Amino acid sequence: MSGEALMGDQGFGISSEMIKYVASEIYDVSELGIQLALVVGGGNIFRGVAASSYGMDRTSADQIGMLATVINCVALQDALEKKGMQTRIQTAISMHEVAEPYILRKAVRHLEKGRIVIFGAGTGNPYFTTDTAAALRANEIHADVLLKATKVDGLYDLDPELNPDAKFIKSATYMEVIEKQLKIMDMTAISLAMDNKLPLVIFNLNGSGNIKKAVCGEDIGTKIT
Repeated sequence: MSGEALMGDQGFGISSEMIKYVASEIYDVSELGIQLALVVGGGNIFRGVAASSYGMDRTSADQIGMLATVINCVALQDALEKKGMQTRIQTAISMHEVAEPYILRKAVRHLEKGRIVIFGAGTGNPYFTTDTAAALRANEIHADVLLKATKVDGLYDLDPELNPDAKFIKSATYMEVIEKQLKIMDMTAISLAMDNKLPLVIFNLNGSGNIKKAVCGEDIGTKIT
């Protein structure tokens, strides 16, 4: 889930209405009895790539970005637990007072017990995006599919927010995305998904019921295989 999605109509930070909406959407999915793990970005608070472009060291900028994802994780955890769901946050950067450290077997055990696991702090390394962290964690837990909930309806040939003539792409292969440099996800994430045959579904978070539709395999967004 992109951090920007949590801003709602704000220009910055976390929208209380949006995070309640996201929690309700995830609750509907959890009621299906499906094991669910979440990865949240931090772009609503801080973007490491943007900061490095105006002079901050890239490693420092990315570390701040990873910490920003943890803020979103804690906010999301609070909203989910208010809906009655059991959750655990696991972070790639150790912060024991806030979350568990990322341990694969513990994460899988939480999922088996019906808890929603929220992965924070990306991969714990600079130069890797949240997309790559999501693909990595999805492969590690042997997820059936990686869903990217974002601000647009799916994959386009151009940025639809900048180009009104951008064409929607209903389905694509990993190689098509890489060869055409379609920017819906980081290329490292696409390569990681391709190497491990992890299906990707890109869809708009803002449509009520969209997460559930994506989980249930309905015709929504863009599928990359």
